[in-house]
Amino acid sequence: MLSRFMLIPVVLWVALFALPTVGSAKVVNAIAAIVNDEIITLYEVGRESQPAIREAERKGTVDDATRTALRKAALDRLIEKRLVDQKIKELNIRVSEEEVRQAIEDVKRQNNMPSQEALVAALATQGLSFDQYRAQLQEQIERLKLVSQEVRSKIQVGETEMREYYETNRAKFTEDETFRARHIFFRISEKAPAEEIKRSMVTALTVLAEAKGGKDFSELARTYSEDPAARKDAGDLGIFKKGDMMPELEQAIMAMKPGEVSELVYTPSGFHIIKLEERIAGKLKPFDSVKAEIEEAIYRKKSEERFSAWANELKGKASVEVKDLAGLL
Repeated sequence: MLSRFMLIPVVLWVALFALPTVGSAKVVNAIAAIVNDEIITLYEVGRESQPAIREAERKGTVDDATRTALRKAALDRLIEKRLVDQKIKELNIRVSEEEVRQAIEDVKRQNNMPSQEALVAALATQGLSFDQYRAQLQEQIERLKLVSQEVRSKIQVGETEMREYYETNRAKFTEDETFRARHIFFRISEKAPAEEIKRSMVTALTVLAEAKGGKDFSELARTYSEDPAARKDAGDLGIFKKGDMMPELEQAIMAMKPGEVSELVYTPSGFHIIKLEERIAGKLKPFDSVKAEIEEAIYRKKSEERFSAWANELKGKASVEVKDLAGLL
């Protein structure tokens, strides 16, 4: 998948949703809304709503009320889009060829695409030509400029609210609990015969009894472990956090207290005996180290709220006439 600019919605030409057969050609071309003298057709509403309707159908049976709600939501999006496009023209917001070129280069770089041909091939898998994608990028950059000019430039994030966010979300800024452990490993090959597995298990159980009896775990690891690194480092697994270890080992470690020795743990590679040396509680990251992250989170939330309010204001000042198409939307 392509990232960043590929996140913009990709609208494909799809079959129009089922409509009444009577006068269907006329219905398809009917006017759904008029936005400052620009029309939105019922066909546009069908095309905009089709992906959501298909997704709803994929998840289960969709009734007429659901289809109507999805089409109305699609019409609302189209009205907002038309108003935004009109505002872009009114403010004479322009995007240069260089800006579009740079955006394309960013997409290629972030997706490790070595050439223009690689991008074109990726776009083809999404049903897009390069020219179509380029037009979408230009439209997206125009909207980003509009949002920056009309919304984001008017947003301030203060030190006090950043600290309040920090205190309210302390868990979010606390480092994960970490663990330090040792292990003794008894290797078993995938094709090992039953007799070999039995011998390995008997040895492992004997060593386990010694470990649980208080014998020095480091020495046992150096003596018996079939992992060369474990022999050298006395079985030291280092410091790790949840998600870093094999699931079987992690499950055992999570249930242990420092100083405890596990039962025999089986993984696809062999038998393990684990000793948990230490559980290290996660520390709260200093405010200064996460300040930029907090500022961005608050800024993004305010931007979304401000844009929604701005779009409603824009709609309130505009001439928007939604046609009464009972039974069709």
